[in-house]
Amino acid sequence: MLKPILLVEDNPKDLELTLVALERSQLANEVIVLRDGAEAMDYLFRRGEHAVRAEGNPAVLLLDLKLPKVDGLEVLKAIREAPELRSIPTVMLTSSREEPDLERAYALGVNAYVVKPVEFKEFVSAISDLGVFWAVLNEPPPGSLRLLRRPGA
Repeated sequence: MLKPILLVEDNPKDLELTLVALERSQLANEVIVLRDGAEAMDYLFRRGEHAVRAEGNPAVLLLDLKLPKVDGLEVLKAIREAPELRSIPTVMLTSSREEPDLERAYALGVNAYVVKPVEFKEFVSAISDLGVFWAVLNEPPPGSLRLLRRPGA
């Protein structure tokens, strides 16, 4: 069974564009959408309404920086401190170009920091490239399943 892609995004426009881009990259993985950092923490740590979700970690976490309740950097910090979660590939997907955000994200162990392009075509291309990177080029940790492209893609 393929591991899902976990997308944590609160902006409806960015969420829709990201889902379109992931669809265009033709990855076969389910995309699980969460809208704030607290819900992401509940999902990742299997608590609250996510306590009964299937075991296992997502194939990749696409994490917005500026989130309600708990920001993306706090989510990143929590998963990097948890032995069972620290190997989840995490991409900070944000509109922030602020150097302190970038520095803190890398200090906390983010795998990639991608600034959301403003233009639709650039945004779709960037997200699609992310999907292809994690699906085709990235070597996952031992024992985890690779993202797979749909047949004929």
